[in-house]
Amino acid sequence: MTEYALLTSVVITLFSLSVALYFDLRYQRIPNLLCLLTFLLGITVNSYFHSWDGLLEALSGAGLAILLLIPAYYFKILGAGDVKLMIGIGTLAGPLVLTWSIAYGVIFGAFTSILIATKAVGWRGFTMMISRYIDCLYLRTYFKPEKGDAGRVNVPYAPALMLGWMLATYINHDIYDLMWTIEVIINEISTSFNRI
Repeated sequence: MTEYALLTSVVITLFSLSVALYFDLRYQRIPNLLCLLTFLLGITVNSYFHSWDGLLEALSGAGLAILLLIPAYYFKILGAGDVKLMIGIGTLAGPLVLTWSIAYGVIFGAFTSILIATKAVGWRGFTMMISRYIDCLYLRTYFKPEKGDAGRVNVPYAPALMLGWMLATYINHDIYDLMWTIEVIINEISTSFNRI
């Protein structure tokens, strides 16, 4: 039963993050309906498979996402769609996987943001950004990015959040048990077909 709960959560999360990735890259916007459906499915799946404990875990994941990500929204590091999406993912993944997903997402975000911004403005925009940051550090004052600076580009953060979740899920020891169970089921099915 636990394997089915984990598999269901992983599949729904992967689907939600994939749809969010598409919309964020294409329109730089994550639909509210997707965030709401992810949230409701997380509560439903965890409540169905784990009763009250599952509901508590789902709400803990959502609450932790709010606690960790509202400051990022306030300081304009993340958009509202990213925060709402991760609240929904928190209901599916629970607090532990959510925490690691966000931590890894921050690390991946450093790379994906630079790559996406550089793709948008080119190498010259990237060098402008680096030069501006060096000037800011040297003169100990902040200079706003000019037109063509990579720092001026609004970067979608869904790619980093998806990569962070994928790594956190891959490292999670429960996934190894799930993969072993899937392998056993596949072997039983293939053995049954070979007998026919």
